[in-house]
Amino acid sequence: MYPADMIVHGRLLVYNDEKKKYPMKFTRITVNPHQMDGVPCIRGLRIPVATIVAMMADGMSTEEILKSYPDLCLEDVREALKYAAEAVRERELPLTAQT
Repeated sequence: MYPADMIVHGRLLVYNDEKKKYPMKFTRITVNPHQMDGVPCIRGLRIPVATIVAMMADGMSTEEILKSYPDLCLEDVREALKYAAEAVRERELPLTAQT
């Protein structure tokens, strides 16, 4: 599932299949092809989900992220992490063997 395959229906993301629409349970994540090249963002703001996830991965606390982005709230950060988890749930990621 790629951002180009998703549209915003109200405040609910919908995955478009030629035959069906599959609603997803995210109300704080928006995808707009005319904003940030369709990258999933938080509530229509120009704050990509990937930015929030990367900040967490780099060891920043939720409080530090909220201080860096005062327009965000705790629920935004939580939903960004849930969205990222869902995005990789059904995909195999290549891993290299440790020697």
